[in-house]
Amino acid sequence: MRIGICDTTFARFDMASAAIDELKKNAYDIKIIRETVPGVKDLPVTAKILIEEENCDIVMALGMPGPMEKDKMCAHEASTGLINAQLMTNTHILEVFVHEDEEEDSVELAKLAENRAREHAQNLIKMMFHRKAMRKEAGMGMREGKEDAGPL
Repeated sequence: MRIGICDTTFARFDMASAAIDELKKNAYDIKIIRETVPGVKDLPVTAKILIEEENCDIVMALGMPGPMEKDKMCAHEASTGLINAQLMTNTHILEVFVHEDEEEDSVELAKLAENRAREHAQNLIKMMFHRKAMRKEAGMGMREGKEDAGPL
């Protein structure tokens, strides 16, 4: 199993390292290929390259858009690009974005970034190795990085 990880230098926390650590702790016989790019709008093409040229079976795209309106627009454009890359390659790309304004305190923002990266890495493992476990979580209101909302 080849797992692609792409992240950005714009992020204020190294989410890729947290995700990679979580993957290595919980999955065996995997090869991780990491690419780092300047910003979130560079993630779609990098994810597509990881799939098409590095033969990755799945990709995590990690980014931390800033709090400005322009940053939010760039994050939306990047998200649209990631969706298009998934459709072009028939391969899952897990978008793992933490917006800088999700937490006011930098310590809490770092905790959120680490937790979200790790929990998405756990989702990747479930998707690739334990599909039935993922199915059992359907409708449970689970949230990555924050408290779960719970089922209705």
